[in-house]
Amino acid sequence: MKVKTILVSQPEPKIENSPYFDLQEKQKVKVDFRPFIHVEGVSAKDIRQQKIDLSKFTAIILTSRNSVDHFFRVADEMRFKVPDSMKYFCQSEAVAYYLQKYVVYRKRKIYVGKRTFADLTPLIKKYKDETFLLPTTDKVKPIIPETLDNLNVNWTQATFYKTVISDLSDLANVYYDILVFFSPSGIESLFHNFPDFEQKDTRIAVFGNTTVKAVKEKGLRVDIAAPTPETPSMTMALQKYIDAVNKGK
Repeated sequence: MKVKTILVSQPEPKIENSPYFDLQEKQKVKVDFRPFIHVEGVSAKDIRQQKIDLSKFTAIILTSRNSVDHFFRVADEMRFKVPDSMKYFCQSEAVAYYLQKYVVYRKRKIYVGKRTFADLTPLIKKYKDETFLLPTTDKVKPIIPETLDNLNVNWTQATFYKTVISDLSDLANVYYDILVFFSPSGIESLFHNFPDFEQKDTRIAVFGNTTVKAVKEKGLRVDIAAPTPETPSMTMALQKYIDAVNKGK
């Protein structure tokens, strides 16, 4: 069956040159965006109940833009002035760049990994005498605390924000040829909103092995998967699939 409509379970990209827009134009398909999950901040009161005193930490580990936003939000709510001496360990350049929203980059001690959390470990190990805070979501990847424990550093994890299922009730009678998922939480949201969901002719595209597993555990069929050596991005995987099924359009 030919593809005419795609629903991506993420917010619409804010950049004009997103590959999704290129895909839409090139393939003449309709691409909609709708976050199946969203992030809500945990209150400063709840942070205190986790026995977190921001003044006790000399370094912050930031794994995403959300962790940046919510660390500084909580600091503001607690009226805690983040000292200039604070060290920031950012998982990627994108996270470090986003940090500039809150601090003067050149005047702070910022250490940047390449992409994965593992890339950050040599830097954390180098400064093992610091007291690290990991402000994170309630659904942190197990590899992160495991890695920090193995480094034998003084670190504390605290839930600064939570992943919450979005209300999708307005999509009850809307059909898409392809649904695109990037996390098990997206699949959880699908069945929370539509407990009787049946796949039928709907194609499901997934990114990452944990998402593939979540789809299969629900008895659904994976039609498009990324990343692969041939299609390292979701848009490339969609492009390849649409090229194959829309021939002779």
